[in-house]
Amino acid sequence: MTSNAKKKLTLDRPVTYQIKVPGELNENWSERCRKMTVTIENKSDIMPVTTLTDVVDQAALHGLLRQLYSLGLPIISVVCTDLDLEIHD
Repeated sequence: MTSNAKKKLTLDRPVTYQIKVPGELNENWSERCRKMTVTIENKSDIMPVTTLTDVVDQAALHGLLRQLYSLGLPIISVVCTDLDLEIHD
C-alpha cells in the first residue's frame, strides 16, 4: 500500500474521533475512557462545549456514546478526523 492510498473505514480499525457535548466535563472524566483528550471551549456569551478526542474502533465509540447518554448529555457532533479514509456505501 502506498502512502497515498486510502484506508477503508471498518468496524475494527481504530480511527480518531472528536465528540462534542454541551457543558464542561472535567479532565478526570477522561480517566474513565482510556486517557482521551478533553478540551473545553468556553465563550463568555454561550454555554461551554467539551470536545473528547480519542483513537477508538467502532465498538469503543459506541461504548463511549452510551456513557455520555447515561450522563444525560446530548451529543452535538461526532466527527471522524482521519482524512485519509475511503468511505464506501
